Amino acid sequence: MLKIFNTLTKNKEIFKPLEDRRVGFYQCGPTVYWTQHIGNMRAVVMADIIDRTLLYLGYDVNFVRNYTDVGHLTSDSDTGEDKLEKGAKREGLSPEQIADKYISIYEKDIKKLNTLSPTHTPKATEHIKEIIDMVQILLGKKFAYQTDLAIYFDVSKTKDYTRLSGQKIEEQIIGAGAGDVFDSQKKHPSDFALWFFKKGTHTNALQTWDSPWGVGFPGWHIECSAMSKKYLGPTLDIHMGGIEHIPVHHTNEIAQSESANGVKFVNYWIHNGHLQVNGGKMSKSEGTGYSISEIEEKGFDPLVLRFFFLQAHYRSNQNFTWEALQSAQNGLDNLHEQIAKLKKPFFFKGKVDKNFKDDFVSKIEDDFNTPQALAVVFSVLKSNLSDKNKLATILDFDKVLGLKLSEVKKIKNKPAEELSKEVLDLIRERKIARENKDWQKSDEIRDQLISLGYEIEDTLEGQKVYKK
Repeated sequence: MLKIFNTLTKNKEIFKPLEDRRVGFYQCGPTVYWTQHIGNMRAVVMADIIDRTLLYLGYDVNFVRNYTDVGHLTSDSDTGEDKLEKGAKREGLSPEQIADKYISIYEKDIKKLNTLSPTHTPKATEHIKEIIDMVQILLGKKFAYQTDLAIYFDVSKTKDYTRLSGQKIEEQIIGAGAGDVFDSQKKHPSDFALWFFKKGTHTNALQTWDSPWGVGFPGWHIECSAMSKKYLGPTLDIHMGGIEHIPVHHTNEIAQSESANGVKFVNYWIHNGHLQVNGGKMSKSEGTGYSISEIEEKGFDPLVLRFFFLQAHYRSNQNFTWEALQSAQNGLDNLHEQIAKLKKPFFFKGKVDKNFKDDFVSKIEDDFNTPQALAVVFSVLKSNLSDKNKLATILDFDKVLGLKLSEVKKIKNKPAEELSKEVLDLIRERKIARENKDWQKSDEIRDQLISLGYEIEDTLEGQKVYKK
């Protein structure tokens, strides 16, 4: 019996989809003006776990994750410059070229993390008609109004506007208006833009469309409401996003969708926690907004990052350090070694153990608890099951975990027997650096060893060196 923690009700609830064995699942996708950092990648992996779990439990999943390629200003609350235009100016490209470039990088990165492809990946710029239609409905129902600079949603017309965030309306994060210029015609500071006109701050906007009210472009919030309705209908089973979306983006999605459609917007709201770095916020400006390519440059396979993500519950914040990733590398290496030993005479010939499967299912049905699900895998390895049944059981679990365990073919390279003086000196230097907690120097020496054709593993018994 699947149970999901619903952010709206603040309770763990039994999952009951709108249609028997069918699920409509929407995740807020990236704004494609920059390479996505590993915090964004964690959100993708967590959504993939939910998607895989639903499939594993026998549901037919219609999974939609959008691309925001217009309308998301540098502030989530309708102020600043359009992020796509900012990226275009930075690189001397058009907004369309910027979107195509970073969608391509994003899709390559999430493939390396072994995520399943969504059913639909709509772009906002390809759904202007649906957006305009929804704005027209809101205007017709008097939930929206027009000023000289924009069309706004009137938050005073909707019931329980802040029920998702639990904030008082006067505490709600609010926008200044149309761009950086305060719009004196706004009725309430929390009213948010549905459509910006090519005026004021946005006079030189690069991406605009004709509309019944004038040339302009959509606001960020209305895009998700219009796209989710097209692909999943007016009511969604599950809507997922980061916790940072709760007070603004998701609050506004609820208000405009329910006002336009006249029905409940989402039955189960899911929000993932943040990935921190060294206990602080991940930040591009501080050099901690690490990308998948930077993970690879450090010598890690992105699947190690996936394994690291699985070790924390999706709703919790998780702290990233290079040492923690190395620990995940060691853990995954250990798992691979044990899987490789199981495969020797028995590949794909065993049966899935019912008792362990029931235990595994109980863990993933408890709000997608991946740390406890991983613990079941290691319990199987320690059990007295036959090797072939251990293998069959774990490979079955990997349909959810997505660690590509069926592709493990050999045990890790044997330890190097004879090491040159240069290598031995580097190992000693790295040992001293680690004892002094000089992690930067430790990483630099490990990179040197990799360049010389060696891999180094930190274990409880000390450093182990392997020849590639």
